Amino acid sequence: MSLRKYTVIGGDLRNVKLAEAISADGSQVNIFGFKNAGFESQLSENKDLMEAIDDSEIVIGPIPCSNDNETLNAPFHMEKILMNEVFRTMKKNQLFIAGRISEKISHLAEAYNVYAIDMLEREEMAVLNAIPTAEGAIQIAMEELPITLNGSKVLILGYGRIGKVLSKMLSGIGSEVYVEARKFSDMAWIKANGQKAIYINDLKQNTGSMDVIFNTIPSRILDSEALDTLAKDCLVIDLASKPGGVDLERAKALGIKVIWALSLPGKVAPVTAARFIKQTVYNIIEELGV
Repeated sequence: MSLRKYTVIGGDLRNVKLAEAISADGSQVNIFGFKNAGFESQLSENKDLMEAIDDSEIVIGPIPCSNDNETLNAPFHMEKILMNEVFRTMKKNQLFIAGRISEKISHLAEAYNVYAIDMLEREEMAVLNAIPTAEGAIQIAMEELPITLNGSKVLILGYGRIGKVLSKMLSGIGSEVYVEARKFSDMAWIKANGQKAIYINDLKQNTGSMDVIFNTIPSRILDSEALDTLAKDCLVIDLASKPGGVDLERAKALGIKVIWALSLPGKVAPVTAARFIKQTVYNIIEELGV
């Protein structure tokens, strides 16, 4: 990997560790958006956005890129960093890479002639990102449940990347794993892997006996009707990005505990997550021949 000039702006601890890892490889790395981080970094922050971006070839943003389609996701920065300011500051020959770039942000990038790439649309990144997400979800369940996961009945909603990784880990722990799926091909794989498949149309007939439910679907699958079937001591862990998959108001009214666990890789394993991001960024650069 030939050396490049990078800027890392905004994001959580993953991006701090990412900047340090790229710098350790010998590349120049500017950082911005971490002034209120509350921890020491090996790198010094640039004084402003323009200085940080000015001489870089690759600008790396956070995961998710933005929570409101207007400002960069920068939890360690006291002031707002506007997305249009980021793109206005960038030059045509610079590349912008971030995660979960919305359609609105993509259109904004196009308006400023910025070439933006969503790293979570890369299969290698999405698969690797599922590992710390699954581990973090299991950690939450272990901390919150009054019973062991071994021997407990767990339901995973969705059989995408996170669902596949999570179901394998829970099976290894000794949980009785049920997985909801929409595709008959997925149901076949679930059965082949030793888990119990539940077709989406049969979901509500199977939820009442579960000790914990993990949702990975970013749409309202646990609606009022589905929540009414749950046992009062059932724990729900929602791993889906916004808008999530649970009717939170109804769950609260029923006394069902719901934990909406967003951005788990950055919370439970930022160093590992940063390594995954770095490799994905390098892969993108190599493929583009930048």
